Amino acid sequence: MIDVDTFRRQARAWLEQNAELKTSVAKRSFAWGEGSDTVSVFHVLPREEEAAVVERGREWQRKKFDAGYGAIAWPAEFGGSGLTPAHARAFAREEAQFDTGDGHEVLGVTMTLIAPVLRAHGTDEQKAEFLPKLLRNDIIACQLFSEPGAGSDLAALGTKAVRDGDEWVLDGQKVWNSGAQFSEWGLAITRHDPGQAKHRGMTAFMIPFDAPGVEIRPIRQMSGGASFSEVFLSGVRLPDSYRIGDVGDGWRVALTTLGFERGGDGEGAGGGQRVGGSWEQVLGLARYLERNTDPRSRQELAALFTHQRLLHWNRLRAIAKARAGTPGPEGSISRLQWTQGLTRMANVVSNLLGARLMADSGEWGTYAWNEHVTGAPGYRIAGGSEEIQRNIIGERVLGLPLEPRVDKDVPWSQIPR
Repeated sequence: MIDVDTFRRQARAWLEQNAELKTSVAKRSFAWGEGSDTVSVFHVLPREEEAAVVERGREWQRKKFDAGYGAIAWPAEFGGSGLTPAHARAFAREEAQFDTGDGHEVLGVTMTLIAPVLRAHGTDEQKAEFLPKLLRNDIIACQLFSEPGAGSDLAALGTKAVRDGDEWVLDGQKVWNSGAQFSEWGLAITRHDPGQAKHRGMTAFMIPFDAPGVEIRPIRQMSGGASFSEVFLSGVRLPDSYRIGDVGDGWRVALTTLGFERGGDGEGAGGGQRVGGSWEQVLGLARYLERNTDPRSRQELAALFTHQRLLHWNRLRAIAKARAGTPGPEGSISRLQWTQGLTRMANVVSNLLGARLMADSGEWGTYAWNEHVTGAPGYRIAGGSEEIQRNIIGERVLGLPLEPRVDKDVPWSQIPR
């Protein structure tokens, strides 16, 4: 196996031939007023422009995959390079210095959630059919988990799956599905037996979005974008070969997916701009407004910087635990720190900008923060609410008593709704 340093040098040479170095990297510093000033948390683009972002990301992933850099730590049987996570991290560090597009969350979901879950729970036939296509982004897929009555309490979901011979018939509604409008497939958790307790009686499926009875409706957010969608399933017929895991394994599949979502030492979909902006951009804003010498602003900036460093160190701790094969609750801690950091950043820039946040005067780097301020609250519930992360930390780290669950052993059909 090639050593990491040699691999890194070869990867760097390939990147230099296939992508442009970011301006900020070439200059070794953040330059106020240069390049894009977007700091959006979610994409705020017309559908056609967002679709173009997704397509550019897919093209870049295909180019990487064909060159041996698209699935570095995956086995060769699935189209991967058969190397280690250390090789993947080395490539990611190099890739982050190049302009490879803005990235899109649905590509990350495809690569770091759906593909690993199918590897963990799929049959040999499903792995052969789906994994190379997912890893190359020939198909992209989203999660179909939350429902109008089952968000943080995911086990309360009620989308029906009724067996009919060698097929299943699905009926229900899923909501807050990131990137569904750009996906070809969705991983859905359904309820096949309402007579069992809510954490049982569930089964997982891969659903092709071109199947009759699938309808996707984008949800408009207050930031102006439509990153999420509702997905309606009306008499959708699926062959049993699209079932993931055994009948009744739905909750286990869901937990595996959520574990990958919180865990975070996998290969992503490529190096786009950091979600929601960076500390350097906030500092640049303060300097531009000549507020960096104001005592109150300096205090807020220092607190934000401290928070960002703590988040970075906790992520390093999570990576170290993952390398040792003993993942802990660091993923939930990082998740909570990250959402709190987005909120703290929104508060700092709001105080710095004042009225400039409310009107688009064309001034670079000012009104653009409106997209961050209106988008940050969404991440407090996306991918597992702050309340859920606090419960995990309280129960698994601090050893506090479990949250009361009076309906734990009650059949789902008997739970009041």
